[in-house]
Amino acid sequence: MKIRLNKFLAEKGIASRRKSDDLIATGKIKVNGEVIKELGIKIDSEKDEIEVDEKFLAEKPELVYFVLNKPLGFVCSNSPTANEKQIVIDLLPTNPRIFPIGRLDKMTTGLLILTNDGNLSFRLTHPSFECEKEYEVELAEDLTAERIRKIEAGVKLERQATQPTSVKVLNARKARIILREGKNRQVRKIFGKVGCEVVSLKRVRVKNLELENLAVGKFRELTKKEAEDLRK
Repeated sequence: MKIRLNKFLAEKGIASRRKSDDLIATGKIKVNGEVIKELGIKIDSEKDEIEVDEKFLAEKPELVYFVLNKPLGFVCSNSPTANEKQIVIDLLPTNPRIFPIGRLDKMTTGLLILTNDGNLSFRLTHPSFECEKEYEVELAEDLTAERIRKIEAGVKLERQATQPTSVKVLNARKARIILREGKNRQVRKIFGKVGCEVVSLKRVRVKNLELENLAVGKFRELTKKEAEDLRK
């Protein structure tokens, strides 16, 4: 998806849009290894590799990392709108400013990482890193062997096949699925392709970080080891 570079940097928590323009103009940003000084440039947020000057990063506040069990009905955003007033940021401390890594849609619950570490966000969301995420899904229809076979082989979404994956059946209408890509509403679309309506969806793991027994709507700070493992 094409997006203005300053907007991308702001959404990743690197700096405000105005400060991002200053970083670009002074040559502190690289796109695919090349220093960029042109304001207003657009990048592909899923394909391009963005690097930020380490000197600038050293001036940033102390990096913090939280995991939240996102409740139903909350939006992964830093700012409320007229139509969406419940945002995940309201559930956590906001000093220093943090942002969610990736998105869970409004009707999806579970593990959400929030931080002010833009580099970690890049590593967990850029397709080239194939970050593993696990979801628990409840369905309106039985998950037959044929449906599982099709999902694990990859289904076609918007003219492109999903990557092969694995499905662990918990019962006839409940399973866990592992993804290494992050297309919009991908889990719901995958099951929809094989004739299964998703009744509820919860993310239970990102890489080695598991939701475990964290209560809905609650959060905790990651340990130093957990944050280091996510960077690997």
